[in-house]
Amino acid sequence: MLKRVFPFLNWFKGYGLDSLRIDLLAGVTVALVLIPQSMAYAQLAGLPAYYGLYASFLPPMIAALFGSSRQLATGPVAIVSLMTSASLEPLAAVGSEGFIAYAILLALMVGLFQFSLGVLRLGIVVNFLSHPVVNGFTNAAALIIASSQLYKMFGVYVDKAEHHYGTIWRVITAAVHCTHWPSLLMGALAFGIMYGLKRISPKIPYVLLAVAVTTIISWATGFEHNTFTAVERIKSAQLQQLITDFNKTQQDISRFADEQTEVNQALESAHRAHDIVAVLTAEHRASILMINLEGIKDKAHVYRQKIRRYLLTGVEQSGGRLLFYPKDAVPSGARSDGRTWRIKVSNRPLDPQKLLMMGGGAVVGTIPRGVPALTVPKLNLSVALNLFPYAVIISLLGFMEAISIAKAMAGKTGQRLDPNQELIGQGLANICGAFGRSYPTSGSFSRSAVNLQAGAVSGLSSVFTSLMVVIVLLFFTPLLYHLPQAVLAAVIMMAVIGLINVSGFIHAWEAQWYDGAISIITFVCTLAFAPHLDRGIEIGVVLSLLVFLYKSMRPTMAKLSRAEDQSLRDCMAFGLKECRYMAMVRFDGPLFFANASYLEDQIMELMRTKKDLKHIIIVCNGINDIDASGGEVLSLLVDRIRSAGIDISLSGVNEMVMKVFKRTHFPEKIGEDHIHATMERAINAAHEKAHRGGEEDVCPLVTYCQLESN
Repeated sequence: MLKRVFPFLNWFKGYGLDSLRIDLLAGVTVALVLIPQSMAYAQLAGLPAYYGLYASFLPPMIAALFGSSRQLATGPVAIVSLMTSASLEPLAAVGSEGFIAYAILLALMVGLFQFSLGVLRLGIVVNFLSHPVVNGFTNAAALIIASSQLYKMFGVYVDKAEHHYGTIWRVITAAVHCTHWPSLLMGALAFGIMYGLKRISPKIPYVLLAVAVTTIISWATGFEHNTFTAVERIKSAQLQQLITDFNKTQQDISRFADEQTEVNQALESAHRAHDIVAVLTAEHRASILMINLEGIKDKAHVYRQKIRRYLLTGVEQSGGRLLFYPKDAVPSGARSDGRTWRIKVSNRPLDPQKLLMMGGGAVVGTIPRGVPALTVPKLNLSVALNLFPYAVIISLLGFMEAISIAKAMAGKTGQRLDPNQELIGQGLANICGAFGRSYPTSGSFSRSAVNLQAGAVSGLSSVFTSLMVVIVLLFFTPLLYHLPQAVLAAVIMMAVIGLINVSGFIHAWEAQWYDGAISIITFVCTLAFAPHLDRGIEIGVVLSLLVFLYKSMRPTMAKLSRAEDQSLRDCMAFGLKECRYMAMVRFDGPLFFANASYLEDQIMELMRTKKDLKHIIIVCNGINDIDASGGEVLSLLVDRIRSAGIDISLSGVNEMVMKVFKRTHFPEKIGEDHIHATMERAINAAHEKAHRGGEEDVCPLVTYCQLESN
């Protein structure tokens, strides 16, 4: 019992110093990949980069201690990071304090859901996400993730559009106008280093080396070059007016938001008081405010776009101060500093006396030193209700990713896996992570592969990985300041290349055309609805369930005859003749309320089309379950068939179905001598009587008879 509660106790059976040394080396190796990856994934989730380090502190260790896999490396991953961003963007501004608080709350909800499923032994619910759905979603998510990093690679800034493809178009438009070439070159260099070293040897910590090289170059060349200036030092009346107009829109947005809050409070009060007039008045005001607010936001977007498109040249003055002129309006003879400057503008008003001017590329910046304090996540019921559907999807997707990786590694190591214990481990990792200011995490394929290649013997390797992250947080965060954002974008792009799996579509289509169609539809819908990624998965799941229901309602019902190898096979599939006087039909599937009438219709159609029919044998080998509706239909069929002068018998009834028959007294109804153990016995028992006085020389149920047309 103690080892079931604390599965990590199993690690130490036969564990020695050699195993400890191997686990230490594996843990350090994984940490070298995890640290830069986690920072990139945190930004993909819409969080400051250092929250990736927070998510790499407790979750890897807790998941290893309480999970069942000894090599699974847990932490920030691409798909879960993207889903986190998609779920939180409607609720708060990206990167804001509210956004961060909701991300931590989401981690807690994901952890509680996964832990509950594990404790209740309900890991089977993950089967609702079929392979075609997951394949379609994963391929779409990989493209969305990779394309979402283009703005960092090009060094441009744009507002997000309603749909992802709209945002990408804005990025392309901005890149055509003002690509920051040093950022693009830095990202390309990092990508080239990672790709080249990975081709040479996957064991080389190529991510860390790419990050180290580019960070050193960034520091040595002054890649980031920012300064503050007053609006008066920008020598463009048009740009100064744009800044004034933009600040006015931000003030209007703040005012309308305050009014909207007041109206919502009034609406809640009116609902509580059951005052219909007040409710209608408040709803009318809320609608007008929403329309006005959307109009102001659109205007603010236009102003932001225009401000960002201004490329300025710095002209040095006495004392080293700069005046900023539009690139096409620099005074003749003026001494330029050789840089292209842009104004950093976001969703907040610009300070006219302290405008942030960017003359270089974007870097990670300051990372708080020290381990995050353990705190209880702030609970907000209304936000939790909004996040619940996303928490369920992230829980199932994250667990599917983790268990798939764990199973693949278990196939190589021979280790026994317990999916429910893995759910408990992943759940506790997210719960504990939430107390350590982490966002949702899961098992990582790339880092698990590194862990396995490094020869990790037990989950202690993940404990050492967590300790390495702690050391970095305590002592080495200043070294990460100059890490270029374009390099983090390259790290993400490199990681998601492995998620693209075109062969998955082909495999699904070859298996069943509708599986291939579901996979493609999920892929297209996920791309079309992005950033609302939940809709793509929901459509895929609904289509899968509809196909399942359709197949359950109309299971395969084959008419059998003797094949060349003397087995009884489907007449239609093998081009076999049917007996004129006997019909042997096989029902493939459980007989229950949804398909019982289908069996009845098929039998009635058989009786209408075969005028000489004298005996029907229902092969029950495929019927593995039956309910009251199925039993009632069978009972009615016996009466209807026999009233038409035709006999009926059954073969191959299994134990579970026979128990239901006995409880409902069906054997007495049909006659116990009409229920046969095998198909051969059923044919032998009915053959002579059915063919008495007949004209059929050779019975296709006894002798192989092929259709003449074939």
